[in-house]
Amino acid sequence: MTRHEHEVERRTLFKVGLGTAVAAVVGTEFALPGAAQAAPSGEFPWIIDCDSWGARPPSSTIQITGNTTNKIILHHMAFPNVTDYSRDHALQLARDCQDLHMDHNGWADTGQHFTVSRGGYVLEGRHRSLETLDAGGHQVVAAHCPGENGNAIGIENEGTYITETPPDALLDSLVQLCTAVCRQFRLNAWDIFGHWDFRQTDCPGIAFYAQFPMIRTRVLHELGVPASAAPARRWPDIWRFVDSPVVQVGQYLLDAAGYTLTADGVFGYDMNAALADFQTTHGIPVTPDATFDTATWEALAPPLGKDATGLPVTALQFMLARKGYADVTASGTYDHATMKAVQSMQRLHGLHPDGKVDLSTWCAVVGGTVRESLCG
Repeated sequence: MTRHEHEVERRTLFKVGLGTAVAAVVGTEFALPGAAQAAPSGEFPWIIDCDSWGARPPSSTIQITGNTTNKIILHHMAFPNVTDYSRDHALQLARDCQDLHMDHNGWADTGQHFTVSRGGYVLEGRHRSLETLDAGGHQVVAAHCPGENGNAIGIENEGTYITETPPDALLDSLVQLCTAVCRQFRLNAWDIFGHWDFRQTDCPGIAFYAQFPMIRTRVLHELGVPASAAPARRWPDIWRFVDSPVVQVGQYLLDAAGYTLTADGVFGYDMNAALADFQTTHGIPVTPDATFDTATWEALAPPLGKDATGLPVTALQFMLARKGYADVTASGTYDHATMKAVQSMQRLHGLHPDGKVDLSTWCAVVGGTVRESLCG
């Protein structure tokens, strides 16, 4: 683990309040069977392990988190959308990715836990990721998303998906992999998010992101879980070590609630006090890590309609523009273009397309999952 990776993971010592227990020890190399020389997985023989694709040894010890895994984060690799769907290409892809992450980024190993090629091959990314998937206990500390590296399984998908969508082979394998991760780490389909929900980035791409409701629904069916079991809303649990467009929405909404913040997407120290005061005044238990939990989001996000104006409308428009609605500008006035974009988002997520922004519409806009989107 590099100094940067260690610092990111060290900070998760302070993380609590995500709805799951967090262990007191983080970044410890637990003694798991076969850790030194992991054998190919008997549970998941369709995942190509590091030895099989010819991985270099990590430059430092690969560590296992003490945290509880609470989500999956999907990425696109921003690599070319190649038409070579062969196994040989997939193996070379894994080697190229590791070289990039170790030699250019200075990381200890491949950043993500798993990689899915455009041909549908699933490969282990960071060493020991397959071993810990088999065990289903604590995950490998990764380097795919600062602030979430000890809490989220990172999956990179070969290609660039801003205007194009992934091939069916990739999507089929991604669903299979997400289903396996959910089963092993006791997650659900509504725990799948995109990289830009927790980081300032264009990843996973506008076109790919629009397929997330479908991906989640397919995973839910594979898990055999009824949509009625899903929470009404699963919001992105941003917290004080996450910088992202979702954080910027939170800043706009806190500013509208009377807290003077700069809406830049950086979760600064000023947000800690503002959020704690907001939670206190609204009778919400204060989260010591400044996590935006469900109660916080639902007290913060106001209903919006055609006559709405102000910072909450600006927040809505900012996020809609990031999701690909190019006609929407952050004017602070709920105009016709904004209403049409809201209706489109509502249709995508299985909500009634009335153009009114209620809590479920807010949740879908900022990157969460609503129960209605899983009923397909």
